[in-house]
Amino acid sequence: MAITYLKQAKSRPTAENNDIRDIVSVMLTSIERDGEEAVRRYAEQLDGWTGDIALSDEARQTACARVPKDLKEDIQFAHNNIRRFAEAQMATMGECQIEVIPGLIAGQKQIPVSSAGCYVPGGRYSHIASALMTITTAKVAGVQHITAVSPTRPNVGIPDAIVYAMDLCGADLILNLGGVQAIAAMAQGLFGAQPADILVGPGNSYVAEAKRMLFGAVGIDMFAGPTDSLVIADHTADIETVAWDLVSQAEHGADSPVWLVTTSKDLAQGVMSRVKPLISQLPEPNQSAARQAWFERADVILCDSREEAAQVSDRYAPEHLQVQAEDLDWWLDRLSAYGSLFLGKETTVSFGDKTSGPNHVLPTSGAARYTGGLSVHKFTKTVTWQRCNAQASNELAHRTARISRMEGMEGHARAAELRLT
Repeated sequence: MAITYLKQAKSRPTAENNDIRDIVSVMLTSIERDGEEAVRRYAEQLDGWTGDIALSDEARQTACARVPKDLKEDIQFAHNNIRRFAEAQMATMGECQIEVIPGLIAGQKQIPVSSAGCYVPGGRYSHIASALMTITTAKVAGVQHITAVSPTRPNVGIPDAIVYAMDLCGADLILNLGGVQAIAAMAQGLFGAQPADILVGPGNSYVAEAKRMLFGAVGIDMFAGPTDSLVIADHTADIETVAWDLVSQAEHGADSPVWLVTTSKDLAQGVMSRVKPLISQLPEPNQSAARQAWFERADVILCDSREEAAQVSDRYAPEHLQVQAEDLDWWLDRLSAYGSLFLGKETTVSFGDKTSGPNHVLPTSGAARYTGGLSVHKFTKTVTWQRCNAQASNELAHRTARISRMEGMEGHARAAELRLT
């Protein structure tokens, strides 16, 4: 295997950010002790928000009314696609039962969690799409109570378009909160929320750490790091398209890596020559974020064959994976480690991020090696049940008792033998 790095990311320290962990730990402890009072204090201190925390029905309707008609239609379009895809996922989650041995019936059920907390980022960008992705999917899964939160802007609150998206998707409660305090409020069930069974949605490093620390007491969708994207391209790919696809994902943030894996040296060199001019076309703060992400976090890798390119991609296990190459069916069959796959020049990660349907809350930092992204499955529990008649009970009792005594578990043996008739 011969791969060549035409551009390689700068090495980064692997040590955990203890400062973030310490800050989040103090905040969670304070909120656990002081409840809503602590949350209000952090909301004012960190976001400059002193207004109502729970959005009233009147305020929700007023915000929705301010959203322009064209934008509403765009949000509705995206919502419909996301809902339809989630419904198709639900259709794959059948229940079952089987007669394991004569007289022993065992089965499987799918039960939605009772409550979900959906975090919608709102720092550098207003992530309308994250509201659509999280709340819609929870709703389709059958979650009974959904709390949605998003960071406020001073004297404004949550941007109107995000409120509209939350309302359209069926959020039962909207809280004017962001950051660690929002995560804690949903976990504890403050301000009228039901305590969340699961917390979902992307966020900054403080939000991610809060979810990590709370995991166990509540469920979470995944341990999320900075978003990442990889493009596989061959000699048939268009240089400008590949370059823009990389730049568009680099604008997420300075710590968001983008990678190009290609079998064409000409394409690689062409893309590298175009990225800087394209970044300069972005407004701020997008431009600064993309520039730093490209120069510090990007890799460009030249491979001898498509099989080699596939192996490299599987090692990276990217959150987003684009293929702009010949024989797309081969790539679909061969690639095995990614959060979401985009095949052909006609599609792009931007579609998946905003409107096309499959969820954009995806595994990062190589986690796609062992898990997938947010789906209706994350909001449901696969549980099992069993019952048996006297005939099956007798056979199970004899065999269970013998195994239990071999293991030294006399109580198990006796509980089994009580069923003998």
